[in-house]
Amino acid sequence: MYSLTEEGKKYLESGLPEKNLVALLGKPITIEQARKKVDGFAIALSWAKKNKWIRIEGNKITLVRKPGKTIEEEAMEAVSRGDKPDSRAVKILLKRRLVREERDDDLKKARRMIGKQVANLSPELIKTGLWKKVTLKKYDVSITGSRIYPGKRHPYNSFLDTVRDKLFKLGFKEMTGPHIELEFWNFDALYQAQNHPSRDWTQTYSLKTPKKGSLPGKGVVGRVKATHENGWKTGSSGWGYKWDPEKAARLMPRAHTTACSARQLSRGVDVPGKYFAISRCFRPDVIDATHGVEFNQCEGIVIDPSLNFRNLLGLLKTFALEVAGAEEVRFFPDYYPFTEPSVQLSAKHPEMGWVEFAGAGIFREELTRPLGIEEPVIAWGLGIDRLAMFRLKINDIRELFTQNLGWLRESRVVVER
Repeated sequence: MYSLTEEGKKYLESGLPEKNLVALLGKPITIEQARKKVDGFAIALSWAKKNKWIRIEGNKITLVRKPGKTIEEEAMEAVSRGDKPDSRAVKILLKRRLVREERDDDLKKARRMIGKQVANLSPELIKTGLWKKVTLKKYDVSITGSRIYPGKRHPYNSFLDTVRDKLFKLGFKEMTGPHIELEFWNFDALYQAQNHPSRDWTQTYSLKTPKKGSLPGKGVVGRVKATHENGWKTGSSGWGYKWDPEKAARLMPRAHTTACSARQLSRGVDVPGKYFAISRCFRPDVIDATHGVEFNQCEGIVIDPSLNFRNLLGLLKTFALEVAGAEEVRFFPDYYPFTEPSVQLSAKHPEMGWVEFAGAGIFREELTRPLGIEEPVIAWGLGIDRLAMFRLKINDIRELFTQNLGWLRESRVVVER
């Protein structure tokens, strides 16, 4: 069985190119004139010469004889009707790719379906044209079909993007830093003494290899060193020990995104200015419903001469209510080596009760002045994984990184306009 190709259908309707060329030759015309008037001129010229209908003299085409209906045309008409075409003509049409041959097994498959009720059109039915002779099954559009779970962003990634977008809209600029950090930026630049308990191996991870990196420029290193040893020009007496640059050069997986704030302050900031970072941190801990050894933290700093502690509390409360969706918040006095005064923010989870998810305060001058900042800087570090627990209504922080397809499929992703 044969069927016309797209080109074959075109020529059946508009005529073979060689026949269209001959139709122009009432009198000799130039090759250029014919080229402009005949679609598929190169094909027309080749087949007209081969059939000895024309001759070429110089740049002119002259008619030798005018043909009647060709066997190719008759074969194309037969194929279009579903009749058996002339075998000689079929060979020519196959060579010219004006017809295609349908495989016998396709035809057999299609014929077996004639008279039967068909739910889906098969390729064989479509190619052979026999789909017109089968009975198509009716569909009941009121029946609920199979549920489809389309691809979507992970609910937690979507939440992080939402928080990031809100911060951008509030005028914050994003700051970055490496996951593998110098102890200098993670501790020393934050005025944490080198013998501080938080720098013990049980509280932070360290790298086996490479063990050390390169400290920044001598200026900032010298000021941090002097601040630790004697307070430098900050009005503080410092920690009163001999500061060791070798310890400051050790590498570690970053323990908090406050290291990003130290780097940004050292690079230079706008005054007034607002900056944030959302990034991964690492700490040894007992894994449970509210703790993990790898987690995300949302760090923020605001620099302005008029800032005070009440501004910080208002900002934290706004985050808890608007971003996390908490209904109640509480503030507790707290201690951090690099802020004074310091505060802890807790919010009430509907199932877990009160959960701590933020630490904040005003950066000490022992931190800001060695980094070149004279204005007040309020800072906060949010446990954004815990914020996500509120927003996504889950009671175990491990669910944020789960491979539970049931939860992933059923969770809704909110698209905000």
